[in-house]
Amino acid sequence: MTEPDWDPVPLIAGSGGVLTEELRTSHSGRKALMLTRQENPSEFLALAEAMEIEVIEIVAQRGRSNPRLHLGRGRLESIRDELRMAPESHPWFGIDLILVNANLTPRQLVNMTDLLQCETWDRVRLLLELFTQHASSVEARNQVRIARLNADRNILRELVNRETTGERLGYGAGGRTGWNIALSALNRELGTHRNRQRRFSKAIKERQRQRKASGARTVGLAGYTNAGKSSLFGALCGKPVLVEDRYFSTLETTVGRMQFSPRILLVDTIGFIDDIPSDLLDAFSATLEESIECDLLLLLLDVSDSIPEIVRKFETSRRELFDRTDHNLEPYDIQVVLTKSDACSMEHANEVIRSLSILGVDDAVLTSSSISDGIENLRARILTRLHGPPIEMQINHSSNPNSRPLAAIESQIRRMAMVREREVNDEGLRMLAWIDPVDWSRLKDSLDSRISQIIPSSQSE
Repeated sequence: MTEPDWDPVPLIAGSGGVLTEELRTSHSGRKALMLTRQENPSEFLALAEAMEIEVIEIVAQRGRSNPRLHLGRGRLESIRDELRMAPESHPWFGIDLILVNANLTPRQLVNMTDLLQCETWDRVRLLLELFTQHASSVEARNQVRIARLNADRNILRELVNRETTGERLGYGAGGRTGWNIALSALNRELGTHRNRQRRFSKAIKERQRQRKASGARTVGLAGYTNAGKSSLFGALCGKPVLVEDRYFSTLETTVGRMQFSPRILLVDTIGFIDDIPSDLLDAFSATLEESIECDLLLLLLDVSDSIPEIVRKFETSRRELFDRTDHNLEPYDIQVVLTKSDACSMEHANEVIRSLSILGVDDAVLTSSSISDGIENLRARILTRLHGPPIEMQINHSSNPNSRPLAAIESQIRRMAMVREREVNDEGLRMLAWIDPVDWSRLKDSLDSRISQIIPSSQSE
């Protein structure tokens, strides 16, 4: 048998190392060539930069996608030949990775890898590699592994299909029996990880049940990745979390108590991104549900983006939230938060607010976590949305020497509410605080005549 004039494919397309001797976990410093049919591949480029992959050049081809190769065969063959023959002085010298800005079908990915004779990733594979690097908890690693196995299974099925339809992989390819054995092993591992995910999902449901039973209110943070969710989370609750100016720096759920608010919990989780296939996002369904199934949802938008981009992200995020919730989110369940106000001018921020008002958003809160601007305003808005306006109360002294001291009553109130103002007067103590209506009713019953609500004159008239 005469060998073909190219070397055997060193990595099966999209397999993520499942069929190779070694799985590469770090891609920092790799050189890549980007292929795209879109005019603006900025988001895909940012994903590559987040993995510290150097994109040497972007090759664009307009027109309709080729059902077998995505790009035209002639263009791909010229890219392959130029990569092979590139001398050390050529900009393409040392490129060992092809990035395709599209969600390719398994058939397209296998055919492109076979033709280019170079490791090839589409958007799904790049995201999977990025997820693998950033997953730190056991739950996140399990979710990423499920997503990788699903992608690998699609590729293996395509390889098996090529064997059955006579489309041979060429010299060095595995046989039909070998592919089926690998596919069976992959399915067994996938079943194991899905069982673990079901256990994680049950644990999440139990945590949610316990929070509701304890009277705690939950506030979820949602929005596009890199919108500033983790930074805002840290500013509101003071709990240290990973804050990086990188895509998908957060993959697992982080729960923390909002500062000065004992019964309000914040939930930070994975962000949205354009064109993620539903089966890939489903691997993170349990994590997403923990932030979406809440009493109030903060929808974060980066105010420094262009206005068309902000409007697009708002509409896409809102649609994604409605699609992924079992119950219907009413408009009052969502609070729009504009982040990174320090990164743009006030004129631009005001224009963004006017544009959102056209879409029915009249109460957007402008914030900056880095300079703590607007954080207290947002904290007050959260409390008002959850508990209503703050209550002004008067706690009086008692002539009974066996009655509870004011200090003990104040301590009890601070455990139940967020105190905004405190003033000692002749009658005792005046406090202005956000408090849940149920807790306020219990407090009045327990203290009887020693506590009363002060009604402002404007409301009493």
